Amino acid sequence: MDQVRIRFATAADESTCRRMDPYLPDAALAPKIAAQELILAELAEETIGYLRLEYIWGKIPYIGLIWLKPAHRGRGIGTAVLRFLENYLRERGCRFLLSSSQVNEPEPQAWHRAVGFRECGIIAGINDGGIGEVFFRKEL
Repeated sequence: MDQVRIRFATAADESTCRRMDPYLPDAALAPKIAAQELILAELAEETIGYLRLEYIWGKIPYIGLIWLKPAHRGRGIGTAVLRFLENYLRERGCRFLLSSSQVNEPEPQAWHRAVGFRECGIIAGINDGGIGEVFFRKEL
């Protein structure tokens, strides 16, 4: 993992965050940056990864999105981004982290299991096309 820098996004990263996360409404971007809920992974001044943190019921941490440019996958960078988040959450007293993946996405599900998440439930038909979502929990 050559010189990958992992950090929270700042106001200067707004355009980068918009590109990395087209699902996040514009009105939510600045508040999420201010709350340290967007994480970037950079390599040689290029943003190669992104994580959006959400909170269920305002208190349960949930990975709303984690994404890495395909050319950089399989090298431990996504895991390093996850470790950065886990350390941040532990410092704030969180005991576990949730995440999810569509039921038809075997690669993301395999990654979750490989980094210590365990399956904890499925919501059927929640996504477009009636595709379900499998949820994962990881103890911190």
